[in-house]
Amino acid sequence: MSAPAPGKLERQATPSASAPAPKTVWRQEWRKLAAILIVFLAFFWLPVEWGRFTGGVSEALHLAKWYAREHVLLCLVPAFFIAGAIGVFISQNSVMKYLGARARKVLAYGVASVSGSILAVCSCTVLPLFAGIWRMGAGLGPATAFLYAGPAINVLAIILTARVLGLELGIARAVGAIGFSVIIGLIMHLIYRKEEVAKANGQLAMPEPQVTRPLAHNALFFFVMVAILVFANWGRPDQADGLWGLIFSAKWYITAAMGGALAVILMAWMRIKWWKVTLVAIPTAALAVVLPGGATWVLIPFSAAVVGLSVILSRDRGEGGEWFSQSWGFTKQIMPLLFFGVLIAGFLLGRPDHEGFIPSKYVQMLVGDSPDRMLQMTGWGGGAFESFARAVWPVWTNFFSAIFGAFMYFATLTEVPILQGLIGAGMGKGPALALLLAGPALSLPNMLVIGSIMGARKTVVFISLVVVMATISGMIYGAFF
Repeated sequence: MSAPAPGKLERQATPSASAPAPKTVWRQEWRKLAAILIVFLAFFWLPVEWGRFTGGVSEALHLAKWYAREHVLLCLVPAFFIAGAIGVFISQNSVMKYLGARARKVLAYGVASVSGSILAVCSCTVLPLFAGIWRMGAGLGPATAFLYAGPAINVLAIILTARVLGLELGIARAVGAIGFSVIIGLIMHLIYRKEEVAKANGQLAMPEPQVTRPLAHNALFFFVMVAILVFANWGRPDQADGLWGLIFSAKWYITAAMGGALAVILMAWMRIKWWKVTLVAIPTAALAVVLPGGATWVLIPFSAAVVGLSVILSRDRGEGGEWFSQSWGFTKQIMPLLFFGVLIAGFLLGRPDHEGFIPSKYVQMLVGDSPDRMLQMTGWGGGAFESFARAVWPVWTNFFSAIFGAFMYFATLTEVPILQGLIGAGMGKGPALALLLAGPALSLPNMLVIGSIMGARKTVVFISLVVVMATISGMIYGAFF
């Protein structure tokens, strides 16, 4: 038996260079132990006997249940498919032409700022669409303008605001939201102008994409998908008669017609086999006819259509498979963060007309027209503090309203009845506008997802701009009205 070579023996005796050092291993183990201890102590001291805590947990679960029923299937799922389609069927050059870093500013911000008048979406539903255009090379300014404008410039919400809260507040909301989207986008562009210049220079070298189908085909395809998103979420108007009431009564027939149009597009332009589409269409139509009407029952045929479409696209080796892959990528990235954010928001702030961990009376006392209620509840009246509170109250109430609106989750149109109750409890007109300008565009779930898309620093800057501008707008509006 031959003796091993000296070099080989030395290599066997020497620890592997890739193996972690003992100190590093122990540091990792101590971190695991610390995490276990933190979780153990949290459960050991869990205040389950405290009604306020258990009420917050209950509200978190209620809000998550409501969110799953009302928003995931009808709002988020169509938005994920639209976002995936943006990545596949819209060329990168097209996005950069209208929204890119080198796009004409008037055109880019004009397109982004009026997007909400078409998309009646909330702060969470807009996220997949924002992620789609961001990945395709949209400039930071137009992308953030779209991110704010999508939920903020909702025609139905502005009309409802004018009818319920007054014409002047409705006009102020419309003007402020459009102006906000442009100003916030321009400031974001200026703050990160070096990155934008580098992005613009990189976009110069991109080759012209090959056109696979006419622009009219893509336009019709996206029109059908956006119509499904809009009409499936069409809310009940205050009055049953009139145009809005007629559309609401026919919303599911219109949605079904758009679904049929999408089926034709799949067969004609994406070369999906007709028998595959038929296997999905027949059970969906049968469920829609057999099951009783109602907000919950209608989700079953809608879900059947979504599952069937997903199966068809996932097994396709062409554009359909790529479309599904992009949509699934957005879903994996966004959905967990959204549900985590909804649970936290529900625990802290509750639902409309239901209290979470933070009592609503504290919110009401901090947005009043004067500090009298706050001074009465806290017993801090008199002396230097009262003088200071009265001096800073206009700034404080608008700032607090903007912060409260930014972190609370508002579904589309729900901010109006919430504000109606707060105004009835003594909220001033300025803080009301501040909440209207910050609330629909932001929420805690929304913030978590934005951070995962464009980074923590840009997210903090974006949120800060929204809050500061909402505060200033509320102060100006409150001073004149």
